[in-house]
Amino acid sequence: MNSFFFERASDVDGALRGIGEPGAQFIGGGTNLLDLMKGGVARPTRLVDITHLSLSRIERLPNGNLRIGALARNSDTANDPLVRRDYPLLSQALLAGASAQLRNMATAGGNLLQRTRCYYFYDLAYGQCNKRTPGSGCAAREGYNRIHAILGASDQCVAVHPSDMCVALAALDAIVQVQGPHGSRSIAFAKFHRLPGSTPEKDTNLGPGELIVAIDLPPSPFAQHSHYLKVRDRASFAFALVSVAAALEIEDGLVKSARIALGGVAHKPWRAAAAEAKLLGRPLDDTSVDAAAIGAVEGARPLQYNGFKLALTQKAVRRALVQAAAGIA
Repeated sequence: MNSFFFERASDVDGALRGIGEPGAQFIGGGTNLLDLMKGGVARPTRLVDITHLSLSRIERLPNGNLRIGALARNSDTANDPLVRRDYPLLSQALLAGASAQLRNMATAGGNLLQRTRCYYFYDLAYGQCNKRTPGSGCAAREGYNRIHAILGASDQCVAVHPSDMCVALAALDAIVQVQGPHGSRSIAFAKFHRLPGSTPEKDTNLGPGELIVAIDLPPSPFAQHSHYLKVRDRASFAFALVSVAAALEIEDGLVKSARIALGGVAHKPWRAAAAEAKLLGRPLDDTSVDAAAIGAVEGARPLQYNGFKLALTQKAVRRALVQAAAGIA
C-alpha cells in the first residue's frame, strides 16, 4: 500500500474542498477501496474520510420519495421499517450481499461505487486491463471469462458490476443525489452507471469532485409482488453469477407494470426492457414468463467460458417472476 495523506471532513463543503486535489478519494466504509489499496490497484495520495458527515438518515420526503442517506449502513437500510414495508426488493438484495460484518460497515453510496471483481482487474500480474490501465488490452476476453459479461460488453472490457443493491435500485427507478463543486444535481439510476464502450475505466457518470449524498426511491407499486434471486457458486459471501430483481404490479389478474433488472451479466445493473415488455397487459402464465425469460437475454454475446449464463439467466428470470407473483420474499 502506498503512503497517503488522511483528513476527516466535518461537513459536505469541507469534503468537497478536500477532494479538490489530484489523487484524492473519498472513503466511507472502505469495504472495497481498502482491498483495492492493499492490492495496489488503487493508489490515492489523499483520503477524505466522510464517515462523520450527517448523511445516514433514512426518511420519507414531502413528495413521497424515500431518501436513503449515502452513509446509511447496508444493515440499517435492509432492516429499516419503511424499506422492509414499501421496498422489500431492496431489503432482500441487501441481505443477499456480502456478510453481516461487511453489511455493518458498507454504505449505500459506497455500494454504488463498487469496482468490478474481475480477476484480471485485481491481479497486477496481468498487464492487460483497460479498466486499470486504459489502452493496455483486456486479458479476460481470451482468458478465463466464466464470471464475465454476456450483455453490453465491448472489445475493451467484459467485466461485470458486482453490487446486489444496485440491481434492486435499477428495478425501483432510483434517483442518485450528488453534490459537487458546481452545485447539486439528480441522476436517474439508469444513467448513473456506464457501459464500458471505449472508456471502461469510467464506471459512472459522476463528475470530478462530486459526492453522492443520497439515494431517492419514488413511491413503488411493487411491494406486494417482488423478489430478488441471486445465483452464486456458494450459499454465502459470494458474488452473483446471475441475479434477478423482479417486480410486478398485478391488477385483475393482468400485469399492469413490470421491472426486471439483472446482475452478474453486464458492466452495469441491466434493465431487461425487452423482457418487461413481454409481460405487460398479460396474465403471468407459462407463455408470458417464457417470453420474458427469452427477452431477458436478447442481444447477449457469450464468451468462451460463460455461455452457461444464457440458460442460467433465463431460468433465474422464470423463477424470480413466479416467486414475485406469489409474493414470496
